[in-house]
Amino acid sequence: MKGFTRTETRFSLCGLNCALCSMHLGGYCPGCGGGTGNQSCAIAKCSLEHSGVPFCWECPEYPCPRYEGFDDGDSFVPHRNRQQDIALARELGLDAYLAQLEEKRAMLEELLAHYNDGRRKTLFNTAVYLLSLEDLCSVMTALENQPELGEQPVKERALAAVTLLQEAADCRGISLKLNKKPKKE
Repeated sequence: MKGFTRTETRFSLCGLNCALCSMHLGGYCPGCGGGTGNQSCAIAKCSLEHSGVPFCWECPEYPCPRYEGFDDGDSFVPHRNRQQDIALARELGLDAYLAQLEEKRAMLEELLAHYNDGRRKTLFNTAVYLLSLEDLCSVMTALENQPELGEQPVKERALAAVTLLQEAADCRGISLKLNKKPKKE
């Protein structure tokens, strides 16, 4: 969006984790307010109209009607943790939250580099986005504790990673499928 820029592009204006987005990782999007490739966004336009607040939660009108139904469906990334992520960023402080986000991003990059059989990118992205840092650390430790996996074909490594991620998600009652937006009536 023309005129909309931000210094922090890893965590969006509205609370999405751009650092974990497949579009951002693939170089197709610079992140919220990051420059060329940044998509038109009604929330970005609203930020410009409200003195360029860096995060929606800093606006005196937050939460506003723009957020009604916002989390009902997903785009490339899950939206259902957005409010929880905003609360965590506010509680920990932005720097501490971003440090955790970078840890998650490193795990996602590890999964994509060593366990992706070409069919798991969305699942790995969604799992890292939705699971807690603690759960992800447990999964990565379990994978590291199976040195024999390194000698297995990538399809077998992918299956091991998917199984561990799914088990972690199941323990927390988390679905690793992206939610489709409900049809308007």
